[in-house]
Amino acid sequence: MDSLALYIHWPFCAAKCPYCDFNSHVRDRVDQAAFAAALRTELAREAARAGRRPLASVFFGGGTPSLMAPETAAALIADATALFDPLPDFEITLEANPTSVEAGKLRAFRDAGVNRVSLGVQSLDPAALAFLGRRHDAREAVAALELARATFPRLSFDLIYARPGQDEAAWRAELRRALALAADHLSLYQLTIEPGTQFATLHGRGAFSLPEGDDAARLYAATAEEAARFGLLPYEVSNYAKPGAESRHNLAYWRYGDYLGIGAGAHQRLTMPDGTLLAARRHRAPEEWLARVNRDGHAVTEEEALSPLDRAREALLMGLRLTEGVDPRRIEARSTLPFDQAVDLRMLDGLAEEGLLAWRDGRLVATPDGRLRLDALLPVLLR
Repeated sequence: MDSLALYIHWPFCAAKCPYCDFNSHVRDRVDQAAFAAALRTELAREAARAGRRPLASVFFGGGTPSLMAPETAAALIADATALFDPLPDFEITLEANPTSVEAGKLRAFRDAGVNRVSLGVQSLDPAALAFLGRRHDAREAVAALELARATFPRLSFDLIYARPGQDEAAWRAELRRALALAADHLSLYQLTIEPGTQFATLHGRGAFSLPEGDDAARLYAATAEEAARFGLLPYEVSNYAKPGAESRHNLAYWRYGDYLGIGAGAHQRLTMPDGTLLAARRHRAPEEWLARVNRDGHAVTEEEALSPLDRAREALLMGLRLTEGVDPRRIEARSTLPFDQAVDLRMLDGLAEEGLLAWRDGRLVATPDGRLRLDALLPVLLR
């Protein structure tokens, strides 16, 4: 039986970053006990539907899950390991910010069972941190990286590039400093303007501009070069890792496996005994989510059986983000469609001639140029 991944969403943050369009909310006070109980209720409900299956990973995401009480994480981990069968290399990740307050709780989360931490460093440049609205400074980021490396066997951190006025030399220097500190995994995100964010308003007014086109591409290329100096290889569009340090949880998404998602706004994909693949999402607003769980035992607002073509589309969308690409047999198994009924083979050949797609060892892969253009490729590739 295929393994599951479990995502647990903690929707609260100490402040809303100006670039962020995630389902995150700032509250003066959070009833930790009430939200912990509701998360455990949703987990029990989904476990009953999924059946007893191998469990590959748990990921506490947000929001800012390091604002959660470590006791809540411990209870959820205990429930998950009782309801499912953890694999020998069971991965439990917690997202955290490198503020001194959150860093002070890292050992408690380790004792709760977390064995991998992902730090939202975003930058080691003081001016950039201020621009990005981060609540930590460069000194705190360095201290948190060092503490996390000493506390957890596995560590990842996030950086944001293509910031206003950023040049290649400064980016390379910043990357080298960060990678030298503590990294076996790096997530790198190009700063983009998301609708509804504070940055969208400011950018619309002309308050700042971002590197685009060839300038952004040069920063992206520089990242791969610098990461390689430290033994980190690109295994996904935005992720680099030393061999064996890839995020097992995120690989479940990109390889289009089943995953459960509990908490406000969480999504999930779950294969039922009859082979139906159900896509579900939960209410986004934390207080309404809590009320619905207390009333109904869950807060699912949408659930639908995905069509074969929808499955093929999702499997390709996720799989082509990976350097390893996607096996056509995987597309067929997950979609129930023959590969040539899901994909326009003539268009595929054309994209290969343009150097955007390629076949390697029987797998369809996007080239480096192709991975940066996936949003444009998929609509013409799929039937």
